[in-house]
Amino acid sequence: MSIIDKPNEYFNTVLYTGTGATQSITGVNFTPDLTWIKGRSGATNHALYDVARGTTKDIGSNLDTAETTQATGLTTFGTDGFTVGALAKLNTSSATYSSWNWKAGGTAVSNTDGSITSSVSANTTAGFSIVSYATAVDWGAQTIGHGLGVVPKMIIAKNRDTAVYWTVYHESMGNLVQIKLNTTEASVASDSWNYTTPTSSVFSVGATTANNEPNKNIIAYCFADVKGYSKFGSYTGNGSADGTFVHLGFSASFFMLKRTDAVAGWTMFDNKRNTTYNPHIHWLIASANSAEDTDATGGIDFTANGVKIRSSFGSRNASGGTYIYMAFAENPFVTSTGIPATAR
Repeated sequence: MSIIDKPNEYFNTVLYTGTGATQSITGVNFTPDLTWIKGRSGATNHALYDVARGTTKDIGSNLDTAETTQATGLTTFGTDGFTVGALAKLNTSSATYSSWNWKAGGTAVSNTDGSITSSVSANTTAGFSIVSYATAVDWGAQTIGHGLGVVPKMIIAKNRDTAVYWTVYHESMGNLVQIKLNTTEASVASDSWNYTTPTSSVFSVGATTANNEPNKNIIAYCFADVKGYSKFGSYTGNGSADGTFVHLGFSASFFMLKRTDAVAGWTMFDNKRNTTYNPHIHWLIASANSAEDTDATGGIDFTANGVKIRSSFGSRNASGGTYIYMAFAENPFVTSTGIPATAR
């Protein structure tokens, strides 16, 4: 994969204010294939919509509930954004919202690389694919084609038909454990990923309800590192307000972290919800319905080539605590021409 010089052509955060009536949200810069929306000003559930499941198909990162159809939810993916109806958690009048948008590969296509045929929308340039599959009739281990052409570093999966937790694979934790997106729990031993590291063509699933319950529909979001654009890694906390520096190789536009060795929420930062650059003190929790929080002692800095933790919060930076993260770029540190990029 080559360096991406314009990250906002593949990932972008767009803020908007609700109207209570159908409205088009623009400024994304591309047709999104995955849009993740969260109300900032009130306690509302998260809402994820993607091209593989289709518009109006709503699923929440903080919930274990099955997918629902919301006729007034996200109704259209447009050339520069998306359209939302009057669904309260997406479009309450005067409420404020954050949307995070990813570009995959458009309409999903059949993939027969695994033991189960999957439907995949893949963007190999951006290292992101959306994978939909129907499980087999028994609990046997299976493999699923992901379409990336490289080994994914992180996979987030949800059973669409059953009330069961989201399961997450992260390379930094390995294939013997899982962590749940919709809870604050620490990582636990699990065969969700069949004790098998993903390959450049497939990921493996074991006998778990989360991603391999017989005769169910599953959605999975697969991510790979792309130099100058995305990174999925880990760090160890130092317990100080002068916290750990996480080298990314780019100036971040989005950073989500989770402590893996203790109870803590999934904390989400981005480059659009701050009125000043550093520290970033506006965050949302992917595993909770809570409104946006701001606290100067809980912030992080987005630097030209990474993230500096500016907090001693246990959820960010406990001494000896272990953390995983996913990050996307505002600017690469060095462009494909070898010229340093300028962060804001």
